[in-house]
Amino acid sequence: MNRRAVIKAIVSCGGLFGIGVLLPRQVLAEWNQAAFSAETQAEAIKLMFGAEPVVSDEIHLKLPMAIADGATVPVSVITSVPNVESISLFVDSNENPLVAEFILSEGSQGEVLTRIRIKTTSTITAVVKADGQLLSASQETKVSSGDCG
Repeated sequence: MNRRAVIKAIVSCGGLFGIGVLLPRQVLAEWNQAAFSAETQAEAIKLMFGAEPVVSDEIHLKLPMAIADGATVPVSVITSVPNVESISLFVDSNENPLVAEFILSEGSQGEVLTRIRIKTTSTITAVVKADGQLLSASQETKVSSGDCG
């Protein structure tokens, strides 16, 4: 192996490393900062989708009805609706109600399992965007301790 081959390999690896560093920044630049900064659930939904979702029995939102501590609340959203594009979670009493947005790739099963923080007793809403429709389901969860970490 000569000096040119070594230098060429180093430059190629450096270029690949540079691309790897830049790609996450491009992905993060696309998040909806206005919706995540909204102070009310209605405002966050409007900024996120531009329309109100329709309540649907096809969206199954599961989380505890009552919890002692809102620091880590398990949540699952499952739907059989085809062509799910995204699933978003809102907690109406949080300072910033939009707590998560999951963008699903084409052909993915409409299912999300995560943990969220809930400040006080609140209504949690899941909004599913599928085939140009906005569908939702909501559930109230009572928090006995106001400390969410």
